[in-house]
Amino acid sequence: MSWLSSSQGVVLTAYHPSGKDQAVGDSHAKGGEEATSSRRYGQYTMNQESTTTRVMEKPPFDRSISQDSLDELSMEDYWIELENIKKSSENRQEDQEVVVVKEPDEGELEEEWLKEAGLSNLFGESAGDPQESMVFLSTLTRTQAAAVQKRVETVSQTLRKKNKQYQIPDVRDIFAQQRESKETAPDDTESQSLRTNENKYQGRDEQASNLVGEEKLIPPEETPAPETDINLEVSFAEQALNQKEGSKEKIQKSKGDDATLPSFRLPKDKTGTTRIGDLAPQDMKKVCHLALIELTALYDVLGIELKQQKAVKIKTRDSGLFCIPLTVLLEQDQRKVLGTRIPLIFQKLISRIEEGGLETEGLLRIPGAAIRIKNLCQELEAKFYEGTFNWESVKQHDAASLLKLFIRELPQPLLSVEYLKAFQAVQNLPTKKQQLQALNLLVILLPDANRDTLKALLEFLQRVIDNKEKNKMTVMNVAMVMAPNLFMCHALGLKSSEQREFVMAAGTANTMHLLIKYQKLLWTIPKFIVNQVRKQNTENHKKDKRAMKKLLKKMAYDRDKYEKQDKSTNDADVPQGVIRVQAPHLSKVSMAIQLTEELKASDVLARFLSQESGVSQTLKKGEVFLYEIGGNIGERCLDDDTYMKDLYQLNPNAEWVIKSKPL
Repeated sequence: MSWLSSSQGVVLTAYHPSGKDQAVGDSHAKGGEEATSSRRYGQYTMNQESTTTRVMEKPPFDRSISQDSLDELSMEDYWIELENIKKSSENRQEDQEVVVVKEPDEGELEEEWLKEAGLSNLFGESAGDPQESMVFLSTLTRTQAAAVQKRVETVSQTLRKKNKQYQIPDVRDIFAQQRESKETAPDDTESQSLRTNENKYQGRDEQASNLVGEEKLIPPEETPAPETDINLEVSFAEQALNQKEGSKEKIQKSKGDDATLPSFRLPKDKTGTTRIGDLAPQDMKKVCHLALIELTALYDVLGIELKQQKAVKIKTRDSGLFCIPLTVLLEQDQRKVLGTRIPLIFQKLISRIEEGGLETEGLLRIPGAAIRIKNLCQELEAKFYEGTFNWESVKQHDAASLLKLFIRELPQPLLSVEYLKAFQAVQNLPTKKQQLQALNLLVILLPDANRDTLKALLEFLQRVIDNKEKNKMTVMNVAMVMAPNLFMCHALGLKSSEQREFVMAAGTANTMHLLIKYQKLLWTIPKFIVNQVRKQNTENHKKDKRAMKKLLKKMAYDRDKYEKQDKSTNDADVPQGVIRVQAPHLSKVSMAIQLTEELKASDVLARFLSQESGVSQTLKKGEVFLYEIGGNIGERCLDDDTYMKDLYQLNPNAEWVIKSKPL
C-alpha cells in the first residue's frame, strides 16, 4: 500500500499481483471543493491540529504495530471498500454543509468533562457547597478520583487565570473531605470485598496478558483460542494500574510471542448480569457518569489522551431518510410506529438483505451499481413513508450498499462526534482485554439512538457471519468492509505517512472486529459500576433519612414512633429467608417464595407462569421479567441465572415484582 502526495491531495494506491498500482481514493479536493470532497467521502470535518495529536506517539508499553506485523492481503477488502465509497459518493453531490467540530480551549474541555460526569457543582456559580458531590466522590476508586482531581485542578487554574467572579474550589479541600469520609466509614466490608476480587482475578489477568503478547491485526479464525473470563468486578483502570506496576517484566517478555490470543467471555455472577436497558433511567444516568470517569481514568493510566469534541456548526434537513440526524429520523418514525427505537428505513434495508438470503457470496462486499443506488435513494425519499415504494426492485447488493450509505451519510457519525476519537484511540491500548474494556465503556456512553442502531447493525453483521461457509464473509472480511463506513472520518483528509495510514486502517478494522465478536459482552454494565451506583443510592438514602429525622424533631414528632414505623415497613410480614414476589398483571398477584441456595430468577418466573390460565396462559418466557426494585437500586431487570439468595443478601430491602419491560 502507498500514499502518493501531491498539491492536489493524497491518492491511495493498492499494489496488485500484476505489479500495477490502482488508485483507490482521493481524500482532498482543490481549493473551494475541499469541503464538498469531504462530504462525498461521508467524512466529518475535524480540527486538523486536534486529529494529529497523540496518534503519532508510541503507544504505552511500546506495543509493536509495524506494517511488517500485518497481513497486506487481509486488508484488501478495506481498500476496495474505500474505492467503492468514492464511486458511490461521486454520484451523490447534494450541497449540504458538513458537521464542523471544535476541540475546546484550555480548561473548557475539563469543564465540559466535569459537567458530563455530573460534577458541575464543583465549580462555577453553583460551587461553594461541594457536600452535594461528597457522596458521589466517596464511591470512586483511587484511579477514578485521580482522574477527577486532575480535571478539577485544571479548571481551577483556568478560572483563576480568567479572574472569574464566582467561587473557585480548592481541589485539596474537596478530596480531603472525601478521604476523611472514607477513613471514618464504619463498614470496610466493601473495600475488603474489592481486594478479594482483585486477588481472585489477579492470576487470571496476568495469565491473559502473557497470552496477548504482540497483537496481530486479527487472529486466524481457525486457530482455537483459550477462553478467559473478563473481570467485571474490579475497576478496569485499577486492573491496568496493578498490571502496569506489577507486571512490566512479563509484558516486555511477551513481545514477539506468537501465543494464541485469548478469547474473552462473560463471567458467571450469582447476583446476575446487568445489561444496558436493565436499569431505571435515574440509575443509568449515574452509570454514564461513572463510565465517563472510568474511561478517562483507564486512558490516563495507559497514557492515552482522551479529548471529547463537540459539533459547533451543523446544517441538516429536518425530514427525509438520508443525511438526517438519528434523533430527527426517530421522531418522524415514532409518528408512524409508536415506540420505534431503530430507524424504520434501517430496519427495512436489513430485512430486504435477509429476504435475499444471507448465503449470497460476497454479501456486503460486492457493491450495487452507483447510478442505480442514486436513483433508489431519490425514489425512497419520495415514496418510503407513503408506502408506495416497490421493494421488489431493490436487489440484495443494492440494499447492502444503501445500508452502508445510510450509515456514512448520517450528519453526525454513528459512534458520535463526542466519542469518535476515543473509539479510534482504542487501537492504541496495549492489550486486547483493555481494548474490550474501553469499548464496553464507550458503548455505555453512546446516546440511546446511536447505541440502539449500532446494536441492530452488529446483530445483523453477526447473522451474516453465521453463514460464512457459503457467503465467504468471515468476521475478518465483514470487519474490513464495515470499518471504513464507521471510522473513515479521521483516517482520511490529512496528509500523513504511508505507515500511519496503514496502521489507522488496520486499527479501525481490528476495533470493528472486536465490536462484532464481543457485542454481548460490550452491552453489559460492569458489576463494579453497578456496585458504585448501589453505594451512592445507599448513602443518599442515609442522607435523606437524617434530614427527615431532623425535620421530624423540629416538628416535635415522636422520633421513636417514626423509627418503629420505618422498621416495620422494611420487615413487613415476611419471615426471614422468604421473599414476597408481586405480579400485579398476572392471575396470581402475589406469592411468598422460600429462598434456597439454588433458587434462580427463572425458577420464580416459572412458578408464576405455571399457574396462569385463560388469556394470561399465552404469556411466554421472555415477555415478563422479575425486577429488583428499591433498597440500594432504583429498578433492575434480572437475568434468568440470577441466584435470588445471593441477590437478597446484597439488597435485603428490595421489593420483587414481575412485569413486562417498558417500550
